[in-house]
Amino acid sequence: MQHEITRPIPLLDENGMLTEPGFAKRPNFRYNPENIRLTPLAAVNRLRLKEWDYYGVTGPDWFFSVAVSHGGLAGVAFAYFIDFKTLAMPEATVITPLGMGVTLPRDSRTGDIVFRWGRVNIEFKRLANERRLRVDWPRLSDGRPLVADLVLAQPESIESIVMATPIGARGFYHNEKINCMPAMGEIRLGDTRLVVEPDRALGDLDWGRGVWDYHTFWNWGTASGFLSDGGLIGLNLGKGFGDLSAATENCFFLDGKMHKLGWVDFEYDAGDYMKPWRFRADDGRLDLTLTPIFDRHDKTDLLVIRTEVHQMFGRYSGTLVTDEGKKLEIRDLLGWAEEHRARW
Repeated sequence: MQHEITRPIPLLDENGMLTEPGFAKRPNFRYNPENIRLTPLAAVNRLRLKEWDYYGVTGPDWFFSVAVSHGGLAGVAFAYFIDFKTLAMPEATVITPLGMGVTLPRDSRTGDIVFRWGRVNIEFKRLANERRLRVDWPRLSDGRPLVADLVLAQPESIESIVMATPIGARGFYHNEKINCMPAMGEIRLGDTRLVVEPDRALGDLDWGRGVWDYHTFWNWGTASGFLSDGGLIGLNLGKGFGDLSAATENCFFLDGKMHKLGWVDFEYDAGDYMKPWRFRADDGRLDLTLTPIFDRHDKTDLLVIRTEVHQMFGRYSGTLVTDEGKKLEIRDLLGWAEEHRARW
């Protein structure tokens, strides 16, 4: 159920199939999309490929996110800021035809992203033991400009969850999720300046590459925060990401070390997303409830491409059990869980 990849291997073989489905604690898969064999035409294969770099930074009572993605037929960049005291969420999105202006790196450890479209400027820089995010967006939905300059610390010692899972006959999902990167810098919204301090704010990265079925569904839950003793706690839960028989992406992190989980059930009311969400591991090592405080509901309809997500922000409470058998009490850990549906 939990097959770990502990050595560097190519992601796809010469026939376009995953060489070895499973998970890793570091980016051991060499991403090689030139081996995709959906059709004999490389250009058509490229249209089916979905790639994204999504960053989120969680503060004590706010959340900031910025992403750049290439969906084959379209490129998408977006940014949003949520103030949990007022529940205000200024946001903005840019869509480019056929992914124009979007070039994403083949490796999560190296390579930069520089996105320019009109007056929108986004930079993701990979430096030694850190990541730097710069965003200059002239106008969000509330009329204010956004300027952000953040550094996320990523020491070599911290582990992440890296996945390679098959989807259908020739599709795949390759992903790395990194939790609990201490964040510092500033975010400016109009005349409001927010100083981001590493003992109060943590960053996450969702680095995804894959070929998906046209009709797609997934659930994802995550959080990064501080324990009462000052330690770092990160959470990553998911299902719907293809064939998970070799491994799930369910795990949690304590001070940078992964504690791997098997299957986790998501229990929620799709008729009322604001009701509590329950998460339970099949071996009893995780039992958490997310009490939502905000529904980030987003829909995109570009005829052949349609996506809808309910990203439910709230606070996790419950219990976790480490690999060593130690039971942890979790109280009011700020994070989110989502339901995502797409035709893409």
